[in-house]
Amino acid sequence: MYARDNESGATPLQEQPTSAQVEAAVEALRMLSDATRLRLMWLLTRGEYDVGTLARAIGTARPSVSQHLAKLRLAGLVQTRRDGRRVLYRARDSHVRSLVNEALFHADHEVSGIPRHD
Repeated sequence: MYARDNESGATPLQEQPTSAQVEAAVEALRMLSDATRLRLMWLLTRGEYDVGTLARAIGTARPSVSQHLAKLRLAGLVQTRRDGRRVLYRARDSHVRSLVNEALFHADHEVSGIPRHD
């Protein structure tokens, strides 16, 4: 609705996100506000991984990673697929990948002094 052209002719003040859309966005951002979950999501935007691989990559205990992945999955940010006995996790779609990448690009500008751009 917001990245698309406004075909209705309504102004931004008239065409606002619905309460359901706002709540869904708040929940997604809430899930990403945890450092461990953001690190996991960064990895999951780049490929599929099992719990053990993710735990080793971010230096966190496997049970903790499993709990974080369960929350991310319930929030609709992560999807899974079975590969034999392993469960592989990945970012759900291109919207989730873009959200994570943009948050980290923004952070890079904040901490590195890279000039801002539009």
